Amino acid sequence: MAPAPQAPSPDAAPAAEMRPGKGAWVVLAILCFVYVLNFLDRQLLSILAKPIQDDLGVTDGQLGLISGLYFALFYCLISIPVGWLADRTNRTRVLAFACGLWSAATVACGLSATYPQLVLARMTVGVGEAGGVPPSYAIITDYFPPGRRGTALGLFNLGPPIGQALGVAFGAAIAAAYSWRTAFIVLGAVGIVTAFVVLFAVKEPVRGGLDRGAKEAKVVQAGFWPTVRNFFTTPALLLVALASAATQIVTYGAGNFTTLFLMREKGMTLPDVSLWYALVVIVGMGGGIFVSGRVIDRFTRKTRTAYAFVPAVSLTLAILPYLGFVAAPTWPVALAFLLGPTFLNYFYLSSAVALVQEEVAPSQRVLSGALLLLVMNLVGMGVGPTFVGMVSDALRVSHPENSLQMAFYALTPVYGLAIALFVALTLVLRREAREQAR
Repeated sequence: MAPAPQAPSPDAAPAAEMRPGKGAWVVLAILCFVYVLNFLDRQLLSILAKPIQDDLGVTDGQLGLISGLYFALFYCLISIPVGWLADRTNRTRVLAFACGLWSAATVACGLSATYPQLVLARMTVGVGEAGGVPPSYAIITDYFPPGRRGTALGLFNLGPPIGQALGVAFGAAIAAAYSWRTAFIVLGAVGIVTAFVVLFAVKEPVRGGLDRGAKEAKVVQAGFWPTVRNFFTTPALLLVALASAATQIVTYGAGNFTTLFLMREKGMTLPDVSLWYALVVIVGMGGGIFVSGRVIDRFTRKTRTAYAFVPAVSLTLAILPYLGFVAAPTWPVALAFLLGPTFLNYFYLSSAVALVQEEVAPSQRVLSGALLLLVMNLVGMGVGPTFVGMVSDALRVSHPENSLQMAFYALTPVYGLAIALFVALTLVLRREAREQAR
């Protein structure tokens, strides 16, 4: 088994008195921008699904596979060796190389003339993005001390809403003015430049330098298989990964088809999408992730069970507005309802990342973060869009006008599964707290 997280030493400074590392906020801003590009490039396919369908003649099922299962297989499986490598080498260089690779592959998506070529380019995007998030989690954790990490990771996790909002705004606007191909090429080129910024502007921090018991933590060297065994045999780590994976079945399943749903079944146009849907994403999703980080930091100072019960409550509150969004007769009403689940669906993210990063030793953080993403994305990204696309294709004959609406309804029971898993995690964390108090 891998070594347990280091206990606080008697002379360790309390978390409240520790300050972030030098230049931490600048590094956080750069890494957040990289994450913006990571998610923007990932979501461009779903944002521009309608013009891509019109140009290349692909079905909902094919879109679901290329944005779901195919992408997830490469993204998740490559993230494990990349995480292992980053734990033993320079994490900022790994991140810079990954950013350059997925950005070049995004340009290749815009140059694709057939569906197989688009599939190959998207798989390469997945390979590159596998080296983006796990190293960033570990770098941030080593720039910010305990008690500040929830907020820092919450700010970092603003990358997805900002990326999706910018993808909706700029991607749809560029596609409307020029073509969907131009949107991929332009935004991919921005990422290539950013890769050089990461390489020269982000300094590699000391591993575990701000942890309690830092002197002891720095000498720990965890192996690959001990870290894997530790992750999958620790109830709290396994449950948070499974609960997050179930949540992502909903977020990726619905999110990857929302633009197509709004355009095809609610009557939106690309200019409408570039303005109004972008506002919903940045206000709803961005606000939810930012607030969740602050909430997690506040409540986990009192009890670690907040890592689990906060997401359970937020997902419970998200169900009714989600159903309102799916059932709405027009796109303005649909967007009004969509604010609710867009705000509430993402409370799990900062919670899951912070829990995993604090549960393991410093030398296990990148790989453990990669294992969290493996479970979350292989299940969530792999199953969610694939399921929605296949259900929509299957119902096209019987429900030609609203096949996607019916597929969205079919996702609703997954909310219950995610909530149940977070409740189970709450019980595990409560039991661990009792055992430690003895």
